[in-house]
Amino acid sequence: MEQQPEIKKEGRLTLVLALATLIAAFGSSFQYGYNVAAINSPAEYMKEFYNETYYDRTSDYLSDFSLTLLWSISVSMFPFGGFIGSLMVGPLVNKCGRKGTLLLNNVFSIVPAILMGSSEIAKSFEMIIVSRLLVGICAGLSSNVVPMYLGELAPKNLRGALGVVPQLFITVGILVAQIFGLRSLLANLEGWPILLAITGIPAALQLLLLPFFPESPRYLLIQKKDQQAARKALQRLRGWDDVEAEVEEIRQEDEAEKAAGFISVIKLFRMRSLRWQVISVIILMAGQQLSGVNAIYYYADEIYRSSGVQDNDVQYVTAGTGAVNVVITMCAVVVVELLGRRFLLLLGFTTCFTACCVLTVALALQNTVSWMPYLSITCVIVYVIGHALGPSPIPALLITEIFLQSSRSSAFMVGGSVHWLSNFAVGLLFPFIQEGLGAYSFIIFAAICLLTTVYVFLVIPETKAKTFMEINQIFAKKNKVSEVHPEKEELEDLPPSTLEQ
Repeated sequence: MEQQPEIKKEGRLTLVLALATLIAAFGSSFQYGYNVAAINSPAEYMKEFYNETYYDRTSDYLSDFSLTLLWSISVSMFPFGGFIGSLMVGPLVNKCGRKGTLLLNNVFSIVPAILMGSSEIAKSFEMIIVSRLLVGICAGLSSNVVPMYLGELAPKNLRGALGVVPQLFITVGILVAQIFGLRSLLANLEGWPILLAITGIPAALQLLLLPFFPESPRYLLIQKKDQQAARKALQRLRGWDDVEAEVEEIRQEDEAEKAAGFISVIKLFRMRSLRWQVISVIILMAGQQLSGVNAIYYYADEIYRSSGVQDNDVQYVTAGTGAVNVVITMCAVVVVELLGRRFLLLLGFTTCFTACCVLTVALALQNTVSWMPYLSITCVIVYVIGHALGPSPIPALLITEIFLQSSRSSAFMVGGSVHWLSNFAVGLLFPFIQEGLGAYSFIIFAAICLLTTVYVFLVIPETKAKTFMEINQIFAKKNKVSEVHPEKEELEDLPPSTLEQ
């Protein structure tokens, strides 16, 4: 009998927990990665379709500027939709629950999959543009809700590993899109509508299977006040009946947070007790996107060509880079509970900083030193490894860990908005930066990597194997407040109009 509490404390990866993780990540996170990459390979065929469709309607072809503008809108609708999806996170997860939101989110994948798949037959490029907005909303919701859901399902000793799984499935989605996007498979004149429509398959599977798995026990107990349902969910997830210690921990969090109630985004920014948590989310999410990860992929094809890779073979090298990304993210799943979140962030951003600096030199000397192109390829691969270890998977995991239930959904709205706005900004501005600075554009990304590294070193604590309450006690000291939940006094100081939001 003495051994039982120890078993409870450690937790284990039960079949129910493993399947819930896989179905949530495959049905949602996979689609994010897939839709990031799926549109790249068939770009020329899709532009040709845009032009032919316009000609059929008007007996005139699009000008180069109009075609470029239409294509830019098609691509940028995805991050714009992601931003809208992030703004929807708070209201939906509090009203429908974490699992309920993921099920509802499948509408934003299945409908556009049908639209994109039938766009060629319907002779409508507008269907593709609207669909890109809808799959963006799907990605914006899933990129926030899946880490939240898995973080609340997992025992504390597995929270890091399961929290990295969504990022693993994003990288798998990118790789699958790169493989299906080979010209010999679906990136051709007949296959591109199928390539775009495949995104509906994971959503349909999730819609069928996820209802059989538990809702977040924290949501059930703290927000729905259904202790019995929370206990049953925990018993299914943990694989044993005696879950009272965990129920008690959630109940303590509930008691401590009763004074605060639901903390809106505006309250989040006004509360001193959450100051460093909010700043950390903004810096980490901005650092993740502004560190140049999308620019590296954008530049990669050019680097490969300059190293002597044939045009037709670049697609295979790109898929190889995607495979490296998957393998390293799998490593992150394994080591995050051994090495900790803070260490992986420091290692990842430092690696990216070094790769950006060396890549700048290599690109500048590319035409004067014969072996420089090969150094450039090495820098791209090293950068991808560094980003996959820390900057890609850890920030969303940390949002789950450094906020309690009352503020977590609003924190994900803030983090998600910063993520997608930064993503949008890089996509919009990088071509101009590249044109103006050329090889030296990576100096900007190196500087952002360095500044983020310094911030992580000075501010971010290690959260490995700590309860949500323990983590918040660490931040209470950083925020110079006497208790973890001084919200009652703080909320009294806020104007009534703020409290109503």
